Amino acid sequence: MAPQLATYQQGPSCFDRMKYGFAIGFCVGMCSGALLGGFSALRAGMRGRELLGGVGKFMVQGGGTFGTFMAIGTGIRC
Repeated sequence: MAPQLATYQQGPSCFDRMKYGFAIGFCVGMCSGALLGGFSALRAGMRGRELLGGVGKFMVQGGGTFGTFMAIGTGIRC
């Protein structure tokens, strides 16, 4: 009989988990930024190109902020 080799499968590294946390947080932040930014821009009376620019800026800011906090939280858990 051949000796059995122990094969261990490694999970993602801590840095990979932080990247995944940032990506998920960025997506969630973008969605919430679209909703909140859209409503606030419409309330402010924005239309057309101004509306899209304002909502896009709000989405990227929300995504970056929430993604950063998710990455930090994931890093703490590693």
